[in-house]
Amino acid sequence: MSTEETFSTPGSSEVRSHARHLVVVGGSAGSVEALIKLVGALPGDFPAAVLIAMHVAPEARSMLPRILTRAGPLPAEHARDGERIEAGRIYIAPPDHHLLVTGGHIHLSRGPRENGHRPAADPLFRSAAHSFGPRVTAVVLSGGADDGAAGLVTVKELGGVAVAQDPHGALHPSMPESAIDTGLVDEVLDVSDIWQLLVARTTDPVPGSMGPGETDEPDEPESRRQLPADEPAGRPSSYTCPECHGTLFEVEDKRFQRYRCRIGHAYSPKSLEADQAKAVEDVLWTAVRALEERQALLVDIAQRLRRRGSESVAGRMEAEAADAQAGLDQIRNLLAKGSLTALDHDRSGR
Repeated sequence: MSTEETFSTPGSSEVRSHARHLVVVGGSAGSVEALIKLVGALPGDFPAAVLIAMHVAPEARSMLPRILTRAGPLPAEHARDGERIEAGRIYIAPPDHHLLVTGGHIHLSRGPRENGHRPAADPLFRSAAHSFGPRVTAVVLSGGADDGAAGLVTVKELGGVAVAQDPHGALHPSMPESAIDTGLVDEVLDVSDIWQLLVARTTDPVPGSMGPGETDEPDEPESRRQLPADEPAGRPSSYTCPECHGTLFEVEDKRFQRYRCRIGHAYSPKSLEADQAKAVEDVLWTAVRALEERQALLVDIAQRLRRRGSESVAGRMEAEAADAQAGLDQIRNLLAKGSLTALDHDRSGR
């Protein structure tokens, strides 16, 4: 491959350009509507590839490729591992897979969840930045929590452009707000205006020489850039990973606080808080089950004892059953109030 990446645009001859020709998009709750507006406005000769990581439940059957293909002139499909990235096409992360970029090709991974999700925006943004440097434009759309913010930092560090949907027009503003809070976003736009910026960015020359990662050869796989099992970066924190219960290490980053365990599960502060709340809720529901079983067993024992004439022992069993019921009522009341999840986090991908 020459120093210019070669992509084929549907219905046109090959396009060779040093323009920013990779658009990476992250979104979650409320992002389908935003994506329809965005890709529906892109021209049929759009000289870039669009890669999308949207939070979706692992078992879900994603209809997003069909929806986006109908929305505009660009064909959309679930990405396939190893395929070459072509301009004028939309590649969507399939359920339960991270969508990564390795040189000029797609890499799908079932690696550790990041921010509680697989697919997640952060690994897509990071891998794209390492492969294409300043030719990357990252877009953060509607969604809960703050996936995409840490990956956006890498995009900017390697010369790319960062765009966030205007939170005021987002159904769930937390993701774009978190991106903006990094202080690195170049443009904050209504979703109906983002397409114009993308067209401009992908047709303007990239200033200066080739940036980091812009090489003739495919970059190393993202899985190799993830935290090695024996060399976690940063200092050990006092927290444990909600998923594997290993120690979380605070990753050194001046702009964005984040955590990663030895396995590779990664969290921003918001996503860590949300997963901790979920872990506590899971424990409480386990306690509900255990107390219900204990209460039922104690009542059964008491009834059997009364039939045998052991009134005093049966009374003690009934008292213990009443205590179990009282504890059960307290936990159910706590769960019903929802006080463990006070923040409006999007957990659609769990």
